[in-house]
Amino acid sequence: MDTQAPRASAAPPSPWRTVAGAVALLTVVVSVLLTAFAWPSVRSSLRDVPIAVAGPPAAVERVGSALDRRLPGGFAITEVADTAAAERLIHDREVYGAIDISSGTPQVITASAAAPAVAQTLQGIATGFAQEKGQSPSGTAPVRDLVPLPAGDPRGAGLAAGALPLVMGGLLSALVLTRLVRGIARQVTGTLAFAVTGGLAVTAVLQFWLGSLEGSYAANSAAVALAVAAVSLSIIGLESLLGYAGFGLGAVVMMLIGNPLSGTSTASEMLPGWSGELGRLLPPGAGALLLRSTAFFDGRGAAHAVTVLVIWLALGAALCLAGALRVPRRRRRGATGPRRPAHADALLPGSHRGHTG
Repeated sequence: MDTQAPRASAAPPSPWRTVAGAVALLTVVVSVLLTAFAWPSVRSSLRDVPIAVAGPPAAVERVGSALDRRLPGGFAITEVADTAAAERLIHDREVYGAIDISSGTPQVITASAAAPAVAQTLQGIATGFAQEKGQSPSGTAPVRDLVPLPAGDPRGAGLAAGALPLVMGGLLSALVLTRLVRGIARQVTGTLAFAVTGGLAVTAVLQFWLGSLEGSYAANSAAVALAVAAVSLSIIGLESLLGYAGFGLGAVVMMLIGNPLSGTSTASEMLPGWSGELGRLLPPGAGALLLRSTAFFDGRGAAHAVTVLVIWLALGAALCLAGALRVPRRRRRGATGPRRPAHADALLPGSHRGHTG
């Protein structure tokens, strides 16, 4: 009579306290996600946004007073003598726009490619000037867009939506390479290679298909590649040094802090408190700033962004080097573990050393 071994009994259900803990953890996670992504947008407003005012000093002072009454603390004004000086500051990305009163009639100069939200606010100010002059509210406001967004994407939706995929690309490349590729040198090589190919592919989609970018394709691709490499290499470095905890730390910094504070859809000066400055110091924000500079301003105003990204690249490389040096030390410690005493072999079962036949 054949007998079958009894099946192992199913694992007992988890205790209810485990269920309660999982629910509490998920609640905290979703709350943190909502706070990270919604708080900067909901609390964004004009805070010391740099603009230029061109005209005689007395007229500039009157305009500054009017702006303070309309939007207290909203603008940081740079006084210039004429229209050409104001346009130069806009092209150099020193200011987001200008109010030109040098000819006597107020004119607002915007740069929607720099920040659509700021350009929209300046257009509202232009409409207010038109109403004060007695012009029809439905008439054409005295606005000139000096650096407009592309005709194929006049709202800048593609560039704003592309920020998250760039961060995700850096995270995914770090995840795939650390799981499938052994050796820090090969992981770093794979990261840099993907940054180049990913930059070329993403830029091609944004520039040639969606029409969201202008300027040099090579320069735009280099900007995207530098941002992706900075994200990915820094996370690989943290993972090589700290393991899973390092990967989680890098993901939190890039995804939950860097991406919401990048200011891609608004401007860093519009984010609440110190968050705008922090966002400019992280790869997502620096990458967005660099891409706008290469796409619409011939690379002007890119020095800060390039410096930040290069620093993150150097930090990632240093972490990778530290992780690579740490692994051999672990192996040496394992190879020189505690030795078994020589007489211990005689105590092993089946050992006949020291016995006579």
